Amino acid sequence: MTYHLRGTVLPDGSVRDVWTLGDRITFERPSEPAVTLADGGFLLPGLVDVHTHPGSPSEDEPAFDAEAFATQIAQHRDAGTTALRFPGLLGEIPTGMREAPDSPRMVSAGRWLAWAGLSKSTPFHTVTDDLVAAAVAEAKAHDGWCKLVGDWDFEADPVPYEVLRAVTDAVHAAGGRVAVHCQSGRGAVNAARAGVDSVEHGMGMPEECVDLMAAHGTVYVPTLTTFARSAPRRTRDTPRERLWHAGHEIMVRRVREAHDAGVTVLAGTDSAPFGNVATEVGHLIAAGLPAEAAVGAASWTARAFLGLPGLTEGALADITVYDADPRREPAVLRHPRRIVLRGLVVR
Repeated sequence: MTYHLRGTVLPDGSVRDVWTLGDRITFERPSEPAVTLADGGFLLPGLVDVHTHPGSPSEDEPAFDAEAFATQIAQHRDAGTTALRFPGLLGEIPTGMREAPDSPRMVSAGRWLAWAGLSKSTPFHTVTDDLVAAAVAEAKAHDGWCKLVGDWDFEADPVPYEVLRAVTDAVHAAGGRVAVHCQSGRGAVNAARAGVDSVEHGMGMPEECVDLMAAHGTVYVPTLTTFARSAPRRTRDTPRERLWHAGHEIMVRRVREAHDAGVTVLAGTDSAPFGNVATEVGHLIAAGLPAEAAVGAASWTARAFLGLPGLTEGALADITVYDADPRREPAVLRHPRRIVLRGLVVR
């Protein structure tokens, strides 16, 4: 089936006619008849969540369940999220799901990798003495990405800079990219100095990290949604809780500073409910990111980062239609009028 949509194409803002031809789009009218799905509105190249971990039946059960994975992927899709990055999965993507016609595009980093000198206590970490070899193997097996735990306890020593640098150099030499969990100031500094490809979270990130990330082309994925959920529950007046809240406040400040320094900021939720990247966009805007940059962080900018095209000639037929311009009314991201994924109508 060939479909036709007319609307304001984002981010360039031009009003255009778009047709789907299988899993691709074209701006040239095809010879065969087309069904019009939208005449007016704003055409977005699909939402993206670059930090999500589907597959567990609940947040308290660190085990992979294929049925839970399928359900949570569907929740992403039904919210208009057409591409996902998994920086850490407890299991492999179930057979057939990656290519399924109703599945969002998926980019996996495989397992969480923890250096043996850092942590042996968290069950979902794959602990290894040879972090370099494990990281290269994981990147080769999983869409070119690996995910490292750069620190865990924000009061304890992080993975040393020399270890992170050795991993990053080796993965880059193999053509891969490195995502690093950073939940302490020292962990963030080590990751930024090592030139990793993405800093995830960045709690307590020192100011010097901003220039380091800009110099290395490192992107920042603050996952503000999950920290905003945790903050109200941390009510005890203890040194550890005060340190947590201070680290949270710092990471929020760094969002706008990173953007102003030329660092790409991307939207990832790291949190249930799934299909909730619109909430992350709202948190990014509240942190000072310009609305257009925040929407791009969950759409065209994120797609470019993952190697997926936006709405260009011959691009993938992933289109979400909104009644209002999400750059001016970001809340409209929660209410897609139409969702086209892989050239098929989801809604």
